Amino acid sequence: MIIDLPDTTVSQVAKQLVKEREEGGAVALGRVLTLVISARNGVAEAAIDAANDASREHPMRVIVLTTGEGEAHLDAQIRIGGDAGASEVIVLQAYGAAASNEESLITGLLLPDAPVVAWWPDEAPSDPASSPLGRIAQRRITDAATTPDVRDRLSLRGRTHAPGDTDLAWTRLTHWREQLAAVLDQPPFEPVDAVEVRGAAGSPSTALLAAWLQLALQVPVRWSYEDPAHWSDGIKSVRLTRASGDILLERPEPGVAVLTQPDQPDHDLVLPRRTLRECLAEELRRLDPDVLYGRVITDGWEQLGPPEAVA
Repeated sequence: MIIDLPDTTVSQVAKQLVKEREEGGAVALGRVLTLVISARNGVAEAAIDAANDASREHPMRVIVLTTGEGEAHLDAQIRIGGDAGASEVIVLQAYGAAASNEESLITGLLLPDAPVVAWWPDEAPSDPASSPLGRIAQRRITDAATTPDVRDRLSLRGRTHAPGDTDLAWTRLTHWREQLAAVLDQPPFEPVDAVEVRGAAGSPSTALLAAWLQLALQVPVRWSYEDPAHWSDGIKSVRLTRASGDILLERPEPGVAVLTQPDQPDHDLVLPRRTLRECLAEELRRLDPDVLYGRVITDGWEQLGPPEAVA
């Protein structure tokens, strides 16, 4: 069910939520968190779809805030039932002076005594933790893949990092990190002497994977970008050099990776690019700070040299 509330107030939205709960049986009991999404109009619906899918694992209240120019007023929409997955969705569209105080628009709609997660699916504040929405959130999710200035964006994330910050470019690395860790847990248990990481020109995950390997292995890490025509194709390959020979994990085509090791047959692995829903759901599983990401985006990033020239 969708309820439109044009030219309204936050108080009226809250009263409508109570009314629906009492009359229609829509309840907030069982909601484990409030997810606050700050997005442009053109991005908001995709973010809502991802949140609705993730809500089947994490029942929650979703508050979506978009802002625009014009005469000061607030339009709202409440989605419950089949239009909101296992969540309840409140969409706020604030215009003019009504959009000047984001925190006041949100605080009256938060679930009581529940954690708050803030998510910027496209352009994020330069310092998320000190932003109006970031100050009320325990976790803050950004996405460096939404900007072409990958290195500058990650450098900024490192300089402004605060406990509770994370980025979906890091979340997309989970399966790559699992595969590489599994390989190194098998004999022969030799030290890695050098690392090479290659990826698409618009892939911040490539840089974060290189920074993680730099931090974890403390060996020279070379990283480079592939043909810029394939701007968003993600990570291409990782090569680990050891005395007995190289380990190569390479993704020659979307969804499939090939693992090559000395004296072993090649192994085909399923390694698809992760969906927005999968990444969001993973981040919502943990509401404590991601300490490893914090070390990678600060210490690991500082230790990592610049990328090599685009191939």
